[in-house]
Amino acid sequence: MEKKERRLRLGRNIKARRIEAGHSMRQFAAMVGTSHNYLWEIETGRVSVGFDILCVIADSLGVRVRDLVDF
Repeated sequence: MEKKERRLRLGRNIKARRIEAGHSMRQFAAMVGTSHNYLWEIETGRVSVGFDILCVIADSLGVRVRDLVDF
């Protein structure tokens, strides 16, 4: 699997969990401590996600990091 496909899958998982939790992108970005633009880039697979921000995202969603990574 290519890096881009991994980023896309991770982003989709994050977005699905965010929507499932009822958070808007702006609201969730504030919870995570980042901009909504950066969150959009993560959710669309345009950028790689560092481990620290991935942990904050998982914590904010109330899930484990491994629940977001399905590859």
